[in-house]
Amino acid sequence: MYRLIIFVFLGIFGCSESLIKSKPNSKPNILLLYIDDLRPELFSYGASKIQSPNINLLAQKGLQFNNAYCNVPVCGASRASMLTGMLPTKNRFLDYNTFVEKETPNAITIPELFKNNGYTTISNGKIYHHLDDRMNDWDEVWRPYAFDKNDKDLAPTDYWQSLWKDYKNSVNALIYKKTDKGPAYEKPDVSDSTYIDGLMTEKVVRDIKRLKKENKPFFLTAGFINPHLPFNAPKKYWDLYQRHEIEQPKNYNQIPKGAPKISISNSGELRSYNGIPKKGPVSDSLAISLIHGYYATISYTDALIGKILSALKNEGLDMNTIVIFVSDHGYMLQEHTQWAKFTNYNTATQVPLIIYDPRTETKGSTNALVSLIDIYPTLAELCGLEPPKNQLDGKSLVSIFKNPNSKGKEHVFIKRRNGFTLKTIEYSYTEFINTKSNVTVDKMLYDHRLNKAENINLAGLEEFNKIVSDLSSVLHSKFKENVYGK
Repeated sequence: MYRLIIFVFLGIFGCSESLIKSKPNSKPNILLLYIDDLRPELFSYGASKIQSPNINLLAQKGLQFNNAYCNVPVCGASRASMLTGMLPTKNRFLDYNTFVEKETPNAITIPELFKNNGYTTISNGKIYHHLDDRMNDWDEVWRPYAFDKNDKDLAPTDYWQSLWKDYKNSVNALIYKKTDKGPAYEKPDVSDSTYIDGLMTEKVVRDIKRLKKENKPFFLTAGFINPHLPFNAPKKYWDLYQRHEIEQPKNYNQIPKGAPKISISNSGELRSYNGIPKKGPVSDSLAISLIHGYYATISYTDALIGKILSALKNEGLDMNTIVIFVSDHGYMLQEHTQWAKFTNYNTATQVPLIIYDPRTETKGSTNALVSLIDIYPTLAELCGLEPPKNQLDGKSLVSIFKNPNSKGKEHVFIKRRNGFTLKTIEYSYTEFINTKSNVTVDKMLYDHRLNKAENINLAGLEEFNKIVSDLSSVLHSKFKENVYGK
């Protein structure tokens, strides 16, 4: 039994001599596997329930980051932050509806940097949250069905919004068409290629074969919807798990002792689906079904990733393609009563990250503290590309490839609405700040040296006063502009 990790894979060129086994002037390809809502619950991360053998194999071949974090636990904002290499601020990268071209119109994004340096750039599936955001960054933008003719005369991005939940059960599909809603999961007996992610995978495989013939470096992406709600996956992936073996988290009905009410989300995303109560907890039976569905979609995604990596190998491109496997944020499965993301708790902010560079012998895992904004400068350094000046907030991870025992960053900055989190290796500290008066209204401190379950808020305990004071000082000085704005 394997556990799933969310990884984004990138192929890059021009690495430093200490990392590369091929010629310094060769240009490796980039394959970005971008997963939605994936928490690092995988075999390689110490879990044992999730069956994800292809991701596990990738972890064995590459470098796994055990302490990787998003900077915004919301899909649209997190993707904008990662692809620009820029941190969220009081007024930037706020929610799922973030548009990079509106909020940071002058930013040079990762795909734009590679396109400007002679790479063929292809966006498949969900990369930016919005289909029509920064389309000029790519030589090609593709999502299943989105560019098909439709009877409502909708633009591709609007048409996509009306179909992405992709129910295959006829009753569910009809409900979705009439109400824009539907159940939180389904498990039809269909093939892998039936759902949108399966169609996207077939497109990526076709791209690999075509790009091999073009003999030009490429930045190729595979943006998976799964394991985002609704948890829709072919029945065979549900059958990998025995319902009686699925458990709810130990703290599923427990708000952390001393935690401020403002820290607990209402799980609004889940409650928008049919059959989910509008308030209060879900039943134990429904919770088990939802967790079962989450596991099934992870295994489905793993199988699709296996097809992509097999195609890469079959075309002889695997030894010159850097693969990065990553998720846009973590996911709550009823921890502290919460579902989905939209919260500052660790389960919603920690992500799986694996980078496999076939040109280096570095592999294994590292406990270095890193975040998604570090991916941009890493790619720039590995590829010998000149990064944009005065834009990037992250730090290259190349030094960690050289020394996996390094500590990484001192602090990771995470923002969710008026919750501002400072993550260190030892602690997670959060202040909830009134964004109009700039007054701190509540605090949280969790000690991650013991565990990351975050069941007791330590911020009010006298023995932690100095820790709170020190972290608060860093938050309000080093990240002053991110908290208060310029």
